[in-house]
Amino acid sequence: MRHDEFIGKVQALTRLPDRGSSERATRAVLSTLAERLPSGLAGHVAAQLPPTLASPMRETTPGERFDLTTFAGRIAGRAETDEDAAVREAAAVLEVLDAALTPELTEKVAAALPKDIGGLLPVGRAAEDAD
Repeated sequence: MRHDEFIGKVQALTRLPDRGSSERATRAVLSTLAERLPSGLAGHVAAQLPPTLASPMRETTPGERFDLTTFAGRIAGRAETDEDAAVREAAAVLEVLDAALTPELTEKVAAALPKDIGGLLPVGRAAEDAD
């Protein structure tokens, strides 16, 4: 998936007012996701993204353990929004990310995340519905 297509889909899902806001939200989510994923997995995700979107994933220190509250707080700080909006934006970015990655990689990402964060991914929501 190309950069413009990714950002356009995020904007459509989030209904953010402009591409700049969608870009900021996308970068905030990808950076925070990279902090939560193990380093090798974050690298595999970055490899399947356009270079402009891969860079936020490569510029962070991976492998931290934190929950949805911390995840949302970090996104909110980076995207200059509140935590409720950050969760909605994260769900949108992760939905577009799901479409950009191979299904196998998406499943690995979901498995590496705690349920509260993984539930934002389409594959994570499906797993919750099956429980």
